[in-house]
Amino acid sequence: MRAHLVLVHGSRLSSTQWAPQLPLLRDHVDLTLVDLPGHGARAAEEFTLGRCVEVIDEAVRAVPQGVPVVLVGHSLGGYAAMAYAASRPDTLAGLVLAGASATPTGPGAAVYRGVAALTDRLGPARMTRFNDRVLHRLYPAERIDPVIAGGYYFAPTAAAWQEVMTHCRPAMLQHVHCPVLLLNGQFDQLRIGARAYLRACPSAREEIIGRAGHFTNLDQPEAFAAALLRFARVVADSASRG
Repeated sequence: MRAHLVLVHGSRLSSTQWAPQLPLLRDHVDLTLVDLPGHGARAAEEFTLGRCVEVIDEAVRAVPQGVPVVLVGHSLGGYAAMAYAASRPDTLAGLVLAGASATPTGPGAAVYRGVAALTDRLGPARMTRFNDRVLHRLYPAERIDPVIAGGYYFAPTAAAWQEVMTHCRPAMLQHVHCPVLLLNGQFDQLRIGARAYLRACPSAREEIIGRAGHFTNLDQPEAFAAALLRFARVVADSASRG
């Protein structure tokens, strides 16, 4: 049985974040790419976790019945995916949280507040130039240009991370029974709370991608895709056995 992956991007980007993975995944799994509220095709929408759950639910329910759905979220998209799984625990065959293993309270919240504060201080034009410069320094043009082509979405950043800091906790996963993969980069500071998520969710395990930071799918595109395919294969095999 062939799994269906629903991919949810991170903060300030859109579904084009997954451009490096598409040629590596599409021959093996079916794919749906989601734009979060306030981003991409949904730029005019207000960001709330409640609306994220609705948007993800539309994508999941569009998959033909009986096909195992694996929800994959990166960073902000990971917390949105977590919120979805907590509210719809019986709809998923698997859940992948990439770069979303920090508990956004106390010291962990400082990272999120810092991102929002920097965005507000610099403004959209300067942030665009800053992002372009940094991303082109980190990645070859053929990898990053298709990602950048989807645009940057700074307006919802503060509200989005406030939603995460207010609502998202490891305990959200305690009633999620499908297999859960915490997929983190070796050097990603946002994996510091992974143990709390593993304690909260007995069906979860962590996999570390070496020589990768927060943007694991950009730092190590092949390794990231390979990890998704391994997980999807296990989920699909389990669904086939019933």
